[in-house]
Amino acid sequence: MTMMIIGILPQEQIRERMLAIAQGSIKPQPNDPKIWFTSMRSLAEVLSDANRALLKVISQSQPDSIAALALTTGRSPGNLSRTLKTMSNYGLIEMQTLDQRRRRPVVKATEFQILMAA
Repeated sequence: MTMMIIGILPQEQIRERMLAIAQGSIKPQPNDPKIWFTSMRSLAEVLSDANRALLKVISQSQPDSIAALALTTGRSPGNLSRTLKTMSNYGLIEMQTLDQRRRRPVVKATEFQILMAA
């Protein structure tokens, strides 16, 4: 599985960086973080032990729906759906639409490198 680089910066610095990229004064490098968090606390909430275990289950079982994943994990579909939405918002997973009623979670990374300044 692919390694994902995660950066931690204050919101203001993330915004400044994005504006500089849009203006062309900064060119993102291939090894720059693709996902940004504003604190270690927010990162820890999203990549908690339980959520990393969930990423591993999704990667190994490749469920064809949230309902199938709920059966595999023993979690309620509603709770699972909220967690998956958060992970999707951060780019950790992708929700592929199979048909009008089914969406399938696909893991984008199971290994992470975290970059932060002191």
